[in-house]
Amino acid sequence: MRGVLGFLAPKLLRALIAVWLVTTVVFVVMRLSGDPVPLLLPPDAPTSEIMRVRHDLGLDRPLPVQYATFVGNALRGDFGRSIHFREPAWSVVVGYLPATLELGLTAFGLALVVAVPIGMLSAIHRNSPVDHAAMGVALVGQSAPTFFLGILFILTLSLKLGWFPTSGRGDWTNLVLPALTLGAFSMASIARLTRSAVLDVLRQDYVRTARAKGLSELAVVVKHTLKNAALPIVTITGLQFGTLLGGAVVTETVFAWPGIGRLAIQSIYNRDYPIVQCTVFLSALLFIVLNFAIDLFYGVLDPRVRPR
Repeated sequence: MRGVLGFLAPKLLRALIAVWLVTTVVFVVMRLSGDPVPLLLPPDAPTSEIMRVRHDLGLDRPLPVQYATFVGNALRGDFGRSIHFREPAWSVVVGYLPATLELGLTAFGLALVVAVPIGMLSAIHRNSPVDHAAMGVALVGQSAPTFFLGILFILTLSLKLGWFPTSGRGDWTNLVLPALTLGAFSMASIARLTRSAVLDVLRQDYVRTARAKGLSELAVVVKHTLKNAALPIVTITGLQFGTLLGGAVVTETVFAWPGIGRLAIQSIYNRDYPIVQCTVFLSALLFIVLNFAIDLFYGVLDPRVRPR
């Protein structure tokens, strides 16, 4: 039990510190963005009305008091009421979260299913035409901007060929283009890192020994290579999954996908600061929790980091 606590305690402490830092950054950035009260009232609003709104929002209190109140409310999931929706910000953001999770999970699954086999195939057939073609496509996937890929898919696969809808959320056909667009960068990154990790393992002595024993190439790759190359692959896939969830802003905007990324952009335009704060906090929290889970999963893959 002591070994497990010693293994979990530092990771949990780092996660809590990261959550606190994100909370502090959100608070500071929102205060640096200016006073929201003039944006909520007409230009000819009397001073008494401005002071009343500032009091209702708690902006007339000292900054340390505002920060303590913000942290205390955030711990309870209270980020205030949305100016646009007239509802609690947390409820609004959580209502949009399933769409983002659906898009992120689909893009992640697509990237994982395609990228890992391609990376392994490129490593096994190093410097072959297959390797050059796969890595060339991966380089394009990493280099092309997300909005460009989205517009390109809309023009070709939707408007010209008519295979998929251009925007919105509905059945599986609405999900294809956003998932391809969002997963393109992750797919390319995972494929390239999988190739590098597998190449490093293929050079090891125990792989040559396995081949010398007469094992098939498939057995060598599956039983000896992939397992030992799993740690860097798990790292990049976990980080990419967190990036997909928190960085779907462009994709959701291009395809009018009703997720928290598009909600955040609309809330910035509407000066709906409670929604923006809640969206940033929730995205960061999901990313931190995912990294914590990856740290724990290391203990399953690598006995050297398990608690003793």
